[in-house]
Amino acid sequence: MIDYSLFHSKKAAYYTLGCKLNFAETSTFAEMLTELGVTTVSGDEKADICLINTCSVTDVADHKCRQQINKMVRNHPDAFVVVTGCYAQLSAERIASLKGVDLVLGANEKANLIQFLSDAWSGADTEKIHRVKTKEIRSFSPSCSKGNRTRFFLKVQDGCDYFCTYCTIPYARGNSRNADIASLVKQAEEVAQKGGKEIVITGVNIGDFGKTTGEQFLDLLRALDQVEGIERYRISSIEPNLLTDEIIDFCASSKAFMPHFHIPLQSGSNEVLKLMHRRYDKELFKHKVEYIREKMPRAFIGVDVMVGCRGETDECFEECYNFLKGIDVQQLHVFPYSERPGTAALKIPYIVAEKTKKERSQRLLELSDEKLHAFYEKHIGKEAVVLVEKASKGLAYHGFTENYIRVEFPKALSNVCFDNSLVSVHLGEFNSKHDALKVETVKQ
Repeated sequence: MIDYSLFHSKKAAYYTLGCKLNFAETSTFAEMLTELGVTTVSGDEKADICLINTCSVTDVADHKCRQQINKMVRNHPDAFVVVTGCYAQLSAERIASLKGVDLVLGANEKANLIQFLSDAWSGADTEKIHRVKTKEIRSFSPSCSKGNRTRFFLKVQDGCDYFCTYCTIPYARGNSRNADIASLVKQAEEVAQKGGKEIVITGVNIGDFGKTTGEQFLDLLRALDQVEGIERYRISSIEPNLLTDEIIDFCASSKAFMPHFHIPLQSGSNEVLKLMHRRYDKELFKHKVEYIREKMPRAFIGVDVMVGCRGETDECFEECYNFLKGIDVQQLHVFPYSERPGTAALKIPYIVAEKTKKERSQRLLELSDEKLHAFYEKHIGKEAVVLVEKASKGLAYHGFTENYIRVEFPKALSNVCFDNSLVSVHLGEFNSKHDALKVETVKQ
């Protein structure tokens, strides 16, 4: 039994580490608590509850999680501290041993956050750790929220069945599972009713959508495309072997699905891809990029790349570098490999030195900058439609074009109410940071 009166007038602080899915889930937690009368702290206010949503993709991420937990405990000494997310599922005991942590919720239990808080605040005798084994994770926690952003993030899927040799996500999130299309369409309709114009479709392995409902990802896209009021959709990330030509064809013909893809490659060496237990080769990846470019010449394609994994010899890295240099993608999200306990990658004998990882990362980041700069440069002087993002106080508006070019508006327009508006603009030169194009004129 939940005592809702316990939540009234309490204040909360939130912190999220990791992926877009984590940010979406934290935002959903915040909305749930807000509906019960909990407000978010501002400035130097002290919180009654701190919620930290953690990531465990690398050992660096683990370290950042512990740092943030300790910081939240110091800044809010009397708060009830809840830790959830991937690190909480994988290392619950270590987190529970940290000073000030009151509750650790695993992947299956986070959906019952309100019940656990009610029990704790009512004085019930509760355990500190609530977590089931990975194989017992069954629940799907819906999430469709925007937090302090303009775009909404719709969680359509959770978990992963792939078990790549370097990755702990299947152990942290459980097997692939999803909501049904009807419920997701309903959530999109609710976004439209709130005035939302853009939805990012997110999950752990969204192309695997349908495992628990017998549906298909393409069917989901078709259904969402029919929701009136939503003018833009973006697919957050999709495995190359699950990005079918039919999905690309559909996005090319849809008015709402943007010419923007994010596709994890991880390595441009087939030898390394085999060691990773990835389910494609570089030839398939190249086909997907070329097919997107054929159907949507202006499309933006982002790529995940991991460097320095076990087995990545100098020759393998050079093969990867040359492959990426030769394909028409716009941005590389580069991650150095990190040893993760319990993963199969630890059995691979060839270990890459940390110094070498940094050197390889830097080379790929420089290549990414070259590609992104060249892509932006092609659009100088062109017309585009931009969804204007919420501007921080005193700062100019910014936003993204259909094909994910970041733009900045003149500060002279900072007093104009552009937030969450789709506006036609004429794109000018680069800004001073060279990470966006300046808007020369706005067409009202």
